[in-house]
Amino acid sequence: MDLDAIGGAATGGLIASAIEKPSGVAGAHQSPCADCGTKTIGRFCHNCGNPSHVHRTLLHLGEELLHGVMHFDSRTWRTLPLLIFRPGQLTRDWVMGKRARYVSPLALFLFTIFVMFMALSYAPIVPETRVDAPGADVSGMVARAQAKVSAAEQALTSASPQARPDLAARVAAARAELKRAVNEGREIEGFANAPGGDWKAEMAARARSNTLGIETGNKSLDEKIRRKLENPDLAIYKLQQTFYKFSFLLVPISIPFVALLFVWKRGVTLYDHGVFVLYSLTFMSALIMVGGVGDRLGVQTGWLVLAPPAHMFFQLKGAYGLGWFSALWRTVLLQLFCVIALGLFILSVVWLGLT
Repeated sequence: MDLDAIGGAATGGLIASAIEKPSGVAGAHQSPCADCGTKTIGRFCHNCGNPSHVHRTLLHLGEELLHGVMHFDSRTWRTLPLLIFRPGQLTRDWVMGKRARYVSPLALFLFTIFVMFMALSYAPIVPETRVDAPGADVSGMVARAQAKVSAAEQALTSASPQARPDLAARVAAARAELKRAVNEGREIEGFANAPGGDWKAEMAARARSNTLGIETGNKSLDEKIRRKLENPDLAIYKLQQTFYKFSFLLVPISIPFVALLFVWKRGVTLYDHGVFVLYSLTFMSALIMVGGVGDRLGVQTGWLVLAPPAHMFFQLKGAYGLGWFSALWRTVLLQLFCVIALGLFILSVVWLGLT
């Protein structure tokens, strides 16, 4: 079973279901409806919602594209300010049916997740000025040895049977060189924590020597994880992709915890909690993106840690019509629940990404 493909398909399906269909334009009525056969009266079929007039021109295809984009953008400018400054009102308006003016919480969440991963992946990193530590030269040697091992292993994978013995010897020599470099680095005190220390090479070397101490109780699973960690760069990339593809799992994981806060409150449904969770996760994702990009650019973003509890408080208070005290104690519990839900999500992603 290809879990990556499943995650990608699920995310793609959610995105497709979150994007609204073009609303159509006025034109000659077509009776009956081309979709369901019902006799139409106005611009749309009152049975299935299909536009009465069917356009079949290339120009109209471009018009639908522009209309969809502009329609989304116009609602975005009404949704984002409320999401930041009045999240409770935004959540309550959507739950109560005032939806034409706002972006769907699912669409906004998926779009924000996509932008967050793009921003964190491609944001420039401002180089820091520092004095090289004693282990810097050794870390460079380890990195070069690791590169040689990766290149030799890749060549061995695609080699012909005649060339395999020579390439296998080259792989063994590269691994021996890497081991010597790592051992030399260990002799320098503090090498692992030095600014120039290459923890990826250290992890790869320990994975190859089977000294990482991975014990899940399943030997086959332990071997899979160890092989993944032999190439830390690829393992990190796989984890990043898994985080993105399965980010929607945060929603079903979080909804039961929010529901626990309102077990005895009447008139509140799981749908209401789902909308609350989606808008809240959207804000938190945008906050992580701003903090991550700011940190890479050398901007102080530590004060952003005050934003999540404040946002949770005002969203709870406005969305569920709570008093100050009711919203306050629920905010405290919600932060604890968020830590638990995030832990479950990370464990799930790590398991999916490494196995």
